[in-house]
Amino acid sequence: MTEFRASRRGLLALGGAAVAGAATSGALAGCDSGSSKTAAPVVAKVPFYGAHQAGIATPAPARLAFATYDLTVDGSPQENLAALRQLLQTWTAAAAAMADGKPVPGDSNTLVAPPADTGEAYGSSPANLTITFGVGPSLFDGRFGLASRRPAALADLPMLPPENLDPARSGGDLVVQACSDDPVVAFHVIRNLARLGRGTVVMRWSQLGFGNATSNGASQETPRNLLGFKDGTRNIDGSDAQLMNQHVWVGDETDQQWMRGGSYLVARRIAMHIEAWDRDYLADQQHVFGRFKYTGAPLTGSNERDTPNFAAKDASGQPVIPVNAHIRLAAHENNGGIRILRRGYSYTDGIISASGELDAGLFFIAFQKDPRKQFVTLQRGLGAHDALNEYIQHVGSGLFACPPAPSGQGRYWAQDLVG
Repeated sequence: MTEFRASRRGLLALGGAAVAGAATSGALAGCDSGSSKTAAPVVAKVPFYGAHQAGIATPAPARLAFATYDLTVDGSPQENLAALRQLLQTWTAAAAAMADGKPVPGDSNTLVAPPADTGEAYGSSPANLTITFGVGPSLFDGRFGLASRRPAALADLPMLPPENLDPARSGGDLVVQACSDDPVVAFHVIRNLARLGRGTVVMRWSQLGFGNATSNGASQETPRNLLGFKDGTRNIDGSDAQLMNQHVWVGDETDQQWMRGGSYLVARRIAMHIEAWDRDYLADQQHVFGRFKYTGAPLTGSNERDTPNFAAKDASGQPVIPVNAHIRLAAHENNGGIRILRRGYSYTDGIISASGELDAGLFFIAFQKDPRKQFVTLQRGLGAHDALNEYIQHVGSGLFACPPAPSGQGRYWAQDLVG
């Protein structure tokens, strides 16, 4: 495998990265699209309870803290299920409090015990915090007696070139995606859930992200990825109920009723060969994407949101948008109408030790009704033909079923699965 710098999996190392991210938020903002978002209000809350989990249709805040966890229980299926149920009840109560801008509940106000909340986000606004929870295929392996409740759509992802996956950055029994305009608030979530679950779960891998790299809301200016191109111009708008119901929210078609109103999350850590890209000439960069770099317009248009004309030919009879351009291969018009809701973040994680090059890229996140029919189909086409493959490689992966949100207080994550 291409040698990438080892993941910082310890909580202390991750904490240091998050604090560093907070200290350099102004510098990191320069890696964003140049889009200028209105500063978050003093109190900016996203409802935690409802029909669907926050963090899917919700416009993406500026920062990401993503973590997967493995359960460490070793009892009978009945005992393990009881421990999982207790964990999810505890986690849900903590997540609801944090989304509301409150400390993790449970403080006894005694000086001779650790506080219930770690405190680094105390007094901070939630800053549009969303917390999204999911379960991985490995949860249904027999440890909890849940094998018969595994949805068919939660099938293990096949090999999808260009991938060279690091097992230490892939998989997991449970996942939490925390997004906020304040990096400390987002980190606070995955730190506290790991602490609350100690003895039942251990963090498997994690990823911090910045500069949400894909627009998913009509009010958001399209951001740029680290290759300098606008990303997400044709993404699903999370406020479009028709498209969300058609492509993202699980409905009556599911074989597992506990997933109705939920969605499936695919995460891919995509390393970018930035130094090689930076040496490529502008015309070729634009042919790789099928868009003009600075305006974001398709090569057949003049404005970013112009509909690409995939039939247009140049004077020599060649397609104006090349046959292997990313925009052509990803377009729903060329994939039988298949669409996914993308929700990605840029990342940088030091350097690749063998070469001294930047370990940086896109932490791709997508939500859909059925990964087998949507993400897998799209990625097979992209993996086989996309000109962008010369400059990227998928090095981490995760697939998770995200059930609907708890409907109200007293309900907890995945209650209809484990309750």
